[in-house]
Amino acid sequence: MSHRILSSNHNYDTSRNPRDQQPVQLCSSIFGFLEEQATVLSYDIQQDVEDDDECEDPEDIEDKIKFWETQHQNLHTTLFRTTSLESKIRNITKEVLGEVEMAENVCSCPRPVAGGCRSCRMREICSRLQKSGYDSAICKSKWKNSLDFPSGEHTFLDVIDSSNHKNDPVRVIIELELRGQFEMKKGSKEYNSLVCKLPDIFVGKCDRLQNIIKILSIAAKECMREKKMHLGPWRKQRYMQAKWLRVTERSTVTTKIKPLAEDECSTRPARVRTSMLTMDLIDDLPNMSCFYGHTVEVL
Repeated sequence: MSHRILSSNHNYDTSRNPRDQQPVQLCSSIFGFLEEQATVLSYDIQQDVEDDDECEDPEDIEDKIKFWETQHQNLHTTLFRTTSLESKIRNITKEVLGEVEMAENVCSCPRPVAGGCRSCRMREICSRLQKSGYDSAICKSKWKNSLDFPSGEHTFLDVIDSSNHKNDPVRVIIELELRGQFEMKKGSKEYNSLVCKLPDIFVGKCDRLQNIIKILSIAAKECMREKKMHLGPWRKQRYMQAKWLRVTERSTVTTKIKPLAEDECSTRPARVRTSMLTMDLIDDLPNMSCFYGHTVEVL
């Protein structure tokens, strides 16, 4: 079979013998062309990224810096503005947690956790606050599924102070893992820096907590907007407020269930069980005797 020989001037001489012609190496030519195209494409993408960074509006950068500085300032002001009641409750809470970490057998759950689980730590704090004269309780918030956000539940502590009869009772929230409630794996550097300012143990009134939720929710929304990502419904302000403001249960019972010791199990008297089959023979048993299958009356 004859081969068509490619040349630069496209002048094909059919009179010549195909065996005398040197074939063109198409493989090296094609792959060389593809490598050149890939190099040009890579250069274009890199150039586009650099152009996007250089073409960013300086006013947008200035607004971004101003936004995050404002959020940091607002959060700092909200956290460091405290009352004497909040300080007393905070000191008792930290004191109890310090004792729990030093103790060995604090967790009374079937699977004990070193340093006490969340439920046992809340119970210890609630018990200490009650002994100190505070109206403390373990609260559970629960909300149903809706079009705005999914269902969920959350447990925390609170203290209701009614000492000032002139005003309404003051409610103080105690959250042992506040920082973890706002952490995001895909958060930006600015947002993560804001979350790091949150205390892990929060003790404050409801209005203070509402301000914190508002600041972090706005920051989360701006963070996702900058990253061009969708904000999950469980990150929105109304969902976060439902964790501490939609209380469905408030329990003041803090007594522990004492585990049964091994010696108590051995000394407990056995429970006598009566069979329904022998119930009619109980009264006649002392006067009856069985001898080789015959019933003999004992005189």
